[in-house]
Amino acid sequence: MANMEIVADGLRFPEGPVAMADGSVILVEIEAGRITRVRPDGSKETVAEPGGGPNGLAIGPDGKLYCCNNGGFHYVESNGMLAPHGIAPDYSGGRIERIDIATGEVEILYKSGDFGCVLRGPNDIVFDGEGGFWFTDHGKVDYEKRCHDIVGIFYGKVDGSHLEEVIFPSYNPNGIGLSPDGKRLYAAETYTCRLTAFNVTAPGKVDDTAGPGGPGIPLYRPAGYKFFDSLGVEENGNICVATIGECGISVISPEGDLVEFVATDDIFTTNICWGGEDMMDAYICLSGTGRLAKTRWARPGLKLHYNG
Repeated sequence: MANMEIVADGLRFPEGPVAMADGSVILVEIEAGRITRVRPDGSKETVAEPGGGPNGLAIGPDGKLYCCNNGGFHYVESNGMLAPHGIAPDYSGGRIERIDIATGEVEILYKSGDFGCVLRGPNDIVFDGEGGFWFTDHGKVDYEKRCHDIVGIFYGKVDGSHLEEVIFPSYNPNGIGLSPDGKRLYAAETYTCRLTAFNVTAPGKVDDTAGPGGPGIPLYRPAGYKFFDSLGVEENGNICVATIGECGISVISPEGDLVEFVATDDIFTTNICWGGEDMMDAYICLSGTGRLAKTRWARPGLKLHYNG
């Protein structure tokens, strides 16, 4: 936690940070079912209240927020730490939502069953240069039924005309991102703690023969008590994976080497994004303790297509 500034606290499991041009950060509070803007002075205001479990966020080509809503987790709280634990009793179904930042209006763009797709727990999202978006479905754990969903990675279009499960199966995929040239898709699985690459051949398509026995190219898997969450990509192509357990950010080169590990003090370190004129202001979600941290990063983050 060296040189990390706490921008805001009191958040209810924050994730999905989006750095805005005005210096604010828009993020989700999953447990509270709301989307919140955090100002540079730490003040907070509600952008929207979609309910369920808003999870990943990204700005689309129309300037609106696109939200992966997982439908809701059950949470347990102990010793100042909030933690997801299984499926919510009032689980409301997985969906992709479009949100007007100015008005807070929430529109369901895709829901489970559309185009024959099953959405259990959409989690993280990234837009490509063509205006479409990739997202992961982390699935749900139901402890009463002793089962865990087998899920995949999807591609959708913002006009509601296309939703497709492109990669199946993927075991609890969480973070997702694209290389600077858009030719590689990265996905991080939580419980397997595995970072995988996919070769993108066209918008919404990957090379099904690129990896050993399928599309996935194994890139990195650490030892120790670690689990992968969301990810971000640096301007130089490094993949920064939020790491739960031995908490921090694992920085991995495109070749699969560990560049560095930036430690934090929250076991549920879940997300990273970048902002500022030089894209070296890193914002990190310390979700278990409900905080948003800011630090100067060693290298610039990749400027996303539609963040202005």
